[in-house]
Amino acid sequence: MIRELSVDIYRFSLSWSRILPTGISNHVNQHGIAYYNNLIDELVRYNITPMVTLFHWDTPQRLQEMGGFTNRLIVGHFREYARIAFAEFGDRVKIWTTFNEPPQTCRLPYEYDSMAPGYDFPGIYTYLCSHHLLLSHAEAVQLYRTEFQPTQGGQIGITVDGSWAEPISEDEREASDTTMQYLFGIYMHPIYSETGNYPPVMIDRIARLSREQGFARSRLPEFTAEEIAKLKGSSDFFGYNGYTTNLVYANDEANSANMRVPSFDHDRNTVEYQDDRWPSTGSDWLKVYPRGMYNVLSWIRREYNNPPVWVTENGVSDLGGTRDVRRVQYFKDYLNAILDAIDDGCDVRGYVAWSLMDNFEWRAGLSERFGLYYVNYSDPGLARYAKSSARAFGNIVRTRSIDQDDMPEPEIYIPGPDDVDTTTTSVSGEITTENDDDGAAEMLFSKLLIVVCFANFLLRI
Repeated sequence: MIRELSVDIYRFSLSWSRILPTGISNHVNQHGIAYYNNLIDELVRYNITPMVTLFHWDTPQRLQEMGGFTNRLIVGHFREYARIAFAEFGDRVKIWTTFNEPPQTCRLPYEYDSMAPGYDFPGIYTYLCSHHLLLSHAEAVQLYRTEFQPTQGGQIGITVDGSWAEPISEDEREASDTTMQYLFGIYMHPIYSETGNYPPVMIDRIARLSREQGFARSRLPEFTAEEIAKLKGSSDFFGYNGYTTNLVYANDEANSANMRVPSFDHDRNTVEYQDDRWPSTGSDWLKVYPRGMYNVLSWIRREYNNPPVWVTENGVSDLGGTRDVRRVQYFKDYLNAILDAIDDGCDVRGYVAWSLMDNFEWRAGLSERFGLYYVNYSDPGLARYAKSSARAFGNIVRTRSIDQDDMPEPEIYIPGPDDVDTTTTSVSGEITTENDDDGAAEMLFSKLLIVVCFANFLLRI
């Protein structure tokens, strides 16, 4: 499928526990090493560059039982896990990401019980987890740069996710910036700012509120001078995963929005919501607003002195079907927004589409489909078919241009729930209808992404 799309870089994530079943380096699973070696070798065989993420939300169970990233001991364990990955795969892997979407590891699980490990303890463990995650990142980067980068010659970064915070009026510009500092700055300010620390707006407000709430010290941990030195500049590129936008305005000091106290939301003290007029998708949280991508990239350029940026994930969901006209248009509109940002001077180096094929979307299971390729979950062989979006995306890659009139037909037509045409289609002797997911039981989880590099040669027509 990757070769069919003509892309030359493939982004995927390692599973820590597949390599170290207990999370600790004294027990290395050679079958796991072989699994990834086979994948990497096959990519290299076809001149496809592997872009590898070390951690994608799946803390080894034994380490989670010790507190996961709320326990500082995990910093050393992550460093040793990274050492094994660099040593085993670094001769062929030249683009590394330490962490994918830290908020999905630290904020959603501990603030809202919406991701694993599923705790609801707001205002405290989000910051402790984020602190240790950043220290783990810094340790892995220092290790790579001192022991592996000189001979392997790769680059290493981190990827953060977040939605653009669109102010509801000019009077709410400060609320927008505060939101961006809490969403992005908590992870990127220590890396890209001169201070090497959290954003001042976070340090000051959380310290003040912590005192008022009776805490002996700020709920936001402090970095030592040595940790600050390790964090500053600890990313060769700014990885950004972006999908949608939120409208924001400031909550008042009386907490009229009724946010929990303490909590990350109350600390930030801004309210987010989405415009009902924006097009909906297969996910409740994802509405289509392409200008938000341009605004995020422009904010990164202004805030962090225009670092090299990889858009490491971008895509849209639906609930099924292969004639995915809305996904085709989504990619065209968001790519055009990125090109607008490049025209304005943003140093965007590459773009990654989420995802190569339909996959297991965490708590949404198999219901939400993000793939360029359709997966027939009721087929024991999990047959895959190119959607309209796969063919349109492949055309963009091959021509290095965006044709607004290009709306190709899929490999086969499988109707989705919103399609008027519910004609059945015969595929390999089976009948596939819009209800083809009903027999789904399991699908091996894989986080598979694809990329087309810009390098200033993707042109609009």
